[in-house]
Amino acid sequence: MRITVLAGGVGAARFLRGLKQAAPDAEITVIGNTGDDITLFGLRVCPDLDTVMYTLGGGIDEEQGWGRAGETHHVRAELAAYGASPDWFTLGDKDFATHIRRSQLLAAGQPLSAVTEALCQRWRPGVRLLPMSDDPVETHVVLAGPGLADSGLADSGLAGSGGRAVVHFQEWWVRLHAEVPAAEIIASGAADAEPAPGVLDAIGAADVVLFPPSNPVVSIGTILAVPGIRAAVAAKTVVGVSPIIGGAPVRGMADACLTAIGVATSAAAVGAHYGPGLIDGWLVDDQDKAAADDPDLAGIEVRAHPLYMRDLPATTAIARAALDLAAELAPGHP
Repeated sequence: MRITVLAGGVGAARFLRGLKQAAPDAEITVIGNTGDDITLFGLRVCPDLDTVMYTLGGGIDEEQGWGRAGETHHVRAELAAYGASPDWFTLGDKDFATHIRRSQLLAAGQPLSAVTEALCQRWRPGVRLLPMSDDPVETHVVLAGPGLADSGLADSGLAGSGGRAVVHFQEWWVRLHAEVPAAEIIASGAADAEPAPGVLDAIGAADVVLFPPSNPVVSIGTILAVPGIRAAVAAKTVVGVSPIIGGAPVRGMADACLTAIGVATSAAAVGAHYGPGLIDGWLVDDQDKAAADDPDLAGIEVRAHPLYMRDLPATTAIARAALDLAAELAPGHP
């Protein structure tokens, strides 16, 4: 079986561990979101790619779900002593090594896809990990409304006229904790980007495409914004796993992103946001089973299953449920 997964960070990485257990003989390709990528201290940081790589390679900090296990922060402390900025994004010493090596290879002219493959030679994640594009794409957030005046952005020179400001997604997410309302979320550069080598082939060859419980706006949505990817995905059997349980994000602040695009924070609303033209099956938590009768999900097969990824057995069961649903929906299934 060939499985292609569109992936964000923590939620996707944990789901992928279960997927590997549920389908140990499958050929799994992971298309990672690079809209969260950012340059810090002259180094290119790819948070979602690294989270998948570390998690599947056994090097992740299990408690926080990102960064390296057993991390120290001497470099960060020294940078702070020099007054280097930003001081709101945490990078550990081991993590710095990854970003240094990535930046060396990029500076030598290698594309991000080749660099990612080189980094994975160390971690051996057991999947093929591809960036969505070798071209630079960054998620930017237009801010407006209450809280902007107190955010410090006016002093940063980013504040614009009319009480609005544009910041990198990481600053909104990490420094501001998404507390300043987002008026718009923009995948900057996506319209001019091309899928990375192997991306469209992996989608085209897949028996099933899965959307793990990743942020539908800034993870899955950003990947789909790269020209060619949405159409390729829509032509396949696609099953998504809801990142919303009981009207709240399982992790993070996806509700703030959904509000920015006018989508309610519910399993049914996110499924409807993807729509029957994109997904064929939608896995929701047991407490959201009423979504199966929601008219906005007409044309999508909705199934309920416990979706909290409490441990590896629970996560494996979720992945297996997604694969079972995909098998039922595959062309030619009786």
